[in-house]
Amino acid sequence: MVRSEQKTVFTTGEVAGICKISQQTVIRCFDSGRLKGFRVPGSRFRRIPRDALVSFMKNNQIPLDQLESGKKRVLVVDDDEAIIDMFRELLRRDGRFEIQTASTGYDAGIATEQFRPDILILDYKLPDINGTAVCRTIRSNSNFEHMRIICISGVADPDEIEELHSAGIDEFIRKPFDINLVISKIAELLNLS
Repeated sequence: MVRSEQKTVFTTGEVAGICKISQQTVIRCFDSGRLKGFRVPGSRFRRIPRDALVSFMKNNQIPLDQLESGKKRVLVVDDDEAIIDMFRELLRRDGRFEIQTASTGYDAGIATEQFRPDILILDYKLPDINGTAVCRTIRSNSNFEHMRIICISGVADPDEIEELHSAGIDEFIRKPFDINLVISKIAELLNLS
């Protein structure tokens, strides 16, 4: 498999994954001229050269780190500093991830827009909002349709867990949790080997 930092030409699907936007958005940007590239002769396929992709990402304030590092971005949202520190330490040591953290739903919203995570590790009970509201907000934005969400809580009842699934989480893990289970779930949801 060619890593994204070695590729020179990308498909619209690859651009969608790197930029964390839908493939339809990539196609619309290509067709309107906002994203430069070329069509494969004799087909409808569009291809985007690396320099055109970098220019597009800079013009739209999309972080270049996914293109450059190949690491998956993880946003950990929890108001417990010990849990934040544990995730930060273990995910960095793993080597496959770039990590950012937030301790409120408000900060999570800002970090999601700026960092564009591949996966969100979300505490259900935040000081300012609950996980269901955070999930609904994220799922209502088509730019984040690729994002996976793992919700973690020690206090959610079965109805709240059902509501979280309806709001769009991919996985629910109860506290106290086995960190190795969480990391393996992250890898599974992001299709990492």
